[in-house]
Amino acid sequence: MSKRHDAVFDDVLSGLGEADANPKDRGGTRFLKRSNALSESGEREEKTLRWVDASVCRMWDQHNRAYDLLTEDNCRDLIDGIRSQGQQEFPAIVRRLPAGDSAEYEVICGARRHFAVSWLNAHNYPQFRYLIEVRELTDEEAFRLADIENRDREDISDYERARDYVSAVRQYYGGKQKLMAQRLEVSEGWLSRYLQLAKLPDEIVQAYASIRDIKELHARQLKPLMGDEAGQKTILQAAAMITEYQRKMRAGQGVLLDGAQVLNKLKASVAVPKSPKTPDRVFGGLSEKGRVAMRKSGRKVVLEYDADLSATALRAVFEQILEEAEAAQK
Repeated sequence: MSKRHDAVFDDVLSGLGEADANPKDRGGTRFLKRSNALSESGEREEKTLRWVDASVCRMWDQHNRAYDLLTEDNCRDLIDGIRSQGQQEFPAIVRRLPAGDSAEYEVICGARRHFAVSWLNAHNYPQFRYLIEVRELTDEEAFRLADIENRDREDISDYERARDYVSAVRQYYGGKQKLMAQRLEVSEGWLSRYLQLAKLPDEIVQAYASIRDIKELHARQLKPLMGDEAGQKTILQAAAMITEYQRKMRAGQGVLLDGAQVLNKLKASVAVPKSPKTPDRVFGGLSEKGRVAMRKSGRKVVLEYDADLSATALRAVFEQILEEAEAAQK
């Protein structure tokens, strides 16, 4: 976790163990309170942490992480950590939902923690509870808080982040990229690259084995290749072929193409083949295999011929070259 993340959670977590050292003894919801000094003003703020059943929480529909992509494998480090420590160490940030909703809380930050606790509950560890901090947040504040927490995390993909940004710039900033960049404290150029990534055609997105394989760099490299109608059509056709290949690999448990391989195949579909430089002279027979090509590069001369060319034919060519060289020197 970065220093920026530490600043958000350090005050909240200090002394948590003393307040509730044994998670097995928690009956229902336990309230953990601690006063935290705010260095800027000298005022004190009361933070409330609660242990709840994970089932009473659901993801915010604007959450920047694709919850359905979370698995035992990609959450293994967190699952093992919670089981080893005996409890969740860092609280999730949630908002209270209106009465009558199917859940009690909406998760703003903490999707992986929610998955890990839910997984443990479903696999013979019913004692683990979900640690939350309840806050009152507007949607824009919730978006910025989630972005700060996840911006430098490697387990959230560029494409997930890009989709989140496209939605946010419309909903919270009136379509104004400059305003959004200021609020997020990032450069306009940096933000623009992620907004461009979210504009990748669906045909290209589907060619990847997972949206987590799609990098911001990929959009940058593909954009100029789709600058005209012909280039875009060619790349989309290649994407459709790759998508079909990936489908077959999934069906047959074959090896899927990773992100770099997909990108390279898309780029190769519009690559202009390098045509061999026209030789300055051609010696020998009529067939391509029986010829010797001569190319000049500055003061150097390069001869190219088929490895199976007979010694007799090769000797005849060399004799012709020598004769011409001698005549030129007279």
